[in-house]
Amino acid sequence: MLNVNALLCCPRCRSALDLGPTPIRCTSAACPYARIGFPRASGQPVLIDFERSIFDRATYADDRGSIIKRDDTGRGLGVTLRRLLTGPNPVTPEKSREMISRLLLQGREPLVLVVGGGAIGAGASALYENRDVRIVGTDVYASPNTDVVADGHFLPFKDGVFDGVWIQAVLEHVLEPSAVVAEIHRVLKPGGVVYADTPFIQQVHEQAYDFTRFTLSGHRWLFRNFEEIDSGAVGGAGKALVWSIRYVALSLGLSTRLASLLALPFFWLRFVDRFARPGPKSDAASGVFFFGRRSDRTLQAKEMLRYYEMKR
Repeated sequence: MLNVNALLCCPRCRSALDLGPTPIRCTSAACPYARIGFPRASGQPVLIDFERSIFDRATYADDRGSIIKRDDTGRGLGVTLRRLLTGPNPVTPEKSREMISRLLLQGREPLVLVVGGGAIGAGASALYENRDVRIVGTDVYASPNTDVVADGHFLPFKDGVFDGVWIQAVLEHVLEPSAVVAEIHRVLKPGGVVYADTPFIQQVHEQAYDFTRFTLSGHRWLFRNFEEIDSGAVGGAGKALVWSIRYVALSLGLSTRLASLLALPFFWLRFVDRFARPGPKSDAASGVFFFGRRSDRTLQAKEMLRYYEMKR
């Protein structure tokens, strides 16, 4: 049985933790969290460095910590309408299976960290259903799919403990994506793999907690300390247009459900993406993905122009 506690450390100083009674405390006397400690939410440790995070300790007084109403089951009406409108993620089913295959070649019972795993990402179910893969789920709130509540800028895990990291539709919601990617690099074992997908042409969808978008080249530069296995678009101009139609309705003050219903007749536009060529599709992508391997080599700035041409 997986002992998640053995992987944990203080998100401030990376010292060991006293995980006994609440509050959880850092064992380093020099660390402020030796005194003030960390709370729990739904029984899960909330290992957030509140002094450096946008999240407040008081948020977790409700024993869950979700600042936005969420449907972690994926079966609610709002989520169903959005999926009918924008369709499934066309990349993640394949990449989740590929990640499993690559990890199982490296050894038994690979350990995968899911950052932003409060709800299981579209197409990522293979990771959770494979009994040979051990999952550690994290998010900024507690859910049945998480083991630890954490801020991705300061992951509360020891160096080099994970074989893979899955971070789906998360990097747009963090203040400093480069800091989160550096943390992913730190907690991965040498040669460990990462899958990330992030929006490019999409509107704000997490209220005040939505900060950033990436082109395919910008996403590659973000993961410049990783060797690329594959990358590309997650939905093209058609899917982006469907998103925009829905947000035209939202801009008129309609509710999210009504906006989705009004945009639903245009769902067919996303099928245009099946005929798009890779380069132009990426230039107008709804989102982009990166699948790569932890590396000790850093991509150089001058390589980025060649990268764009290569992806054409």
